Amino acid sequence: MKRFSAVLILVLLAAPAYAQDFDKGQAAFDRGNYATALREWRPLAERGDAAAQFSLGRMYQLGHEVRRNYTDAIKWYRLAAERGHAIALVNLGRMYNMGD
Repeated sequence: MKRFSAVLILVLLAAPAYAQDFDKGQAAFDRGNYATALREWRPLAERGDAAAQFSLGRMYQLGHEVRRNYTDAIKWYRLAAERGHAIALVNLGRMYNMGD
């Protein structure tokens, strides 16, 4: 039981760090600092954060700081959609509808 409690505490303490990193990336994206946004979001996306996955999909779709790559955009949108991110699902559907 002590081990479970210790793990739970670590998970709960880590949650604000995820939000902080995402928010830092969003603020950078809003300022047009796409390199910082990419640096903040990629580790979160790779760990399964749906909002970060959606954001990477958008960056690849639009070509912000990365070469426009519809295959990568679809990959990140699909991962986010599988985690319940509604806008990622909409964007994924639009890309398929447009033949991207």
